[in-house]
Amino acid sequence: MQRLTVPRLARLAAPLLTGLLLTTSCQAVGPAQDDVEVAAAFYPLAFVASQVAGGNAAVTNLTTPGREPHDLEPSIGQVGQIAQADLVVLLSGFQPPVDAAAAQYAEGTVLDVGKVVSLHPLAADASGASQEQTDPHFWLDPLLMADLGDSVAAELSDLDPDKASTYRTNSSHLRSDLEAIDQEFAAGLSHCARQTVVVSHDAFSYLGRYGLDIVSIAGLSPENEPTAGDLARLRDEIASTGVTTVFSEVLASDALARTLADEAGVTTAVLDPIEGLSDTTADQDYFTLMRANLAALRKANQC
Repeated sequence: MQRLTVPRLARLAAPLLTGLLLTTSCQAVGPAQDDVEVAAAFYPLAFVASQVAGGNAAVTNLTTPGREPHDLEPSIGQVGQIAQADLVVLLSGFQPPVDAAAAQYAEGTVLDVGKVVSLHPLAADASGASQEQTDPHFWLDPLLMADLGDSVAAELSDLDPDKASTYRTNSSHLRSDLEAIDQEFAAGLSHCARQTVVVSHDAFSYLGRYGLDIVSIAGLSPENEPTAGDLARLRDEIASTGVTTVFSEVLASDALARTLADEAGVTTAVLDPIEGLSDTTADQDYFTLMRANLAALRKANQC
């Protein structure tokens, strides 16, 4: 299907939206007619919503496996899903076309994750000037994912009071599982030969809470291109810190990581930012992907 920009969606959606709301069948889990319907903008948000719902609500992930969430421009059908959802879960600024579609068409509750989770401010830029922008990749901190679970449970409880105790219980169990992942990372990365980790783009700073020094080739967007000077500084840092591995990632090209690794004489491996599922990880979940990341970090940093 041809991707549409939000302005074009706005022009096309109005005459079609009523029909869509009558005919659209959401690609959701267990959608009984009286279920609460949740539209989640991308995988980590959909994962939390599904865990908290526990089959008691129909959860749709707007970003399907194999798609980069930054690239998502909602189709007409997805605009219909946003419009008819009882709860829309999004992260303002991460996918502007989704934000715009929700602002114009959502009739249910919109939960902006940035208002219920403590996002980290970005570090100062190269000139030393502070930035007001926040880092959106909170889901790599399991404890922040647990906070999101509590907020989703509260919203679902308001929408479906008869199942409120179930939603609260599910969010409590999710918190316990996420705290276990947090403890595994803390223990697994506590005695490493080195702390520096070189990654493709700046999606991993939340892992810094485990004592890691995250160095990115590109910026927040995987499409950013480093300069020759950036690459030279990275080669020097790899040499001075004894880094053995440059990490590429799923859903984005590994060309920069491979080029830098070849020039620095080190290996490459994959670290998953878990922004979305790929074709090869579609049968996995947040827990298995986080544990795979932990194993990759331990191997690279000799923990």
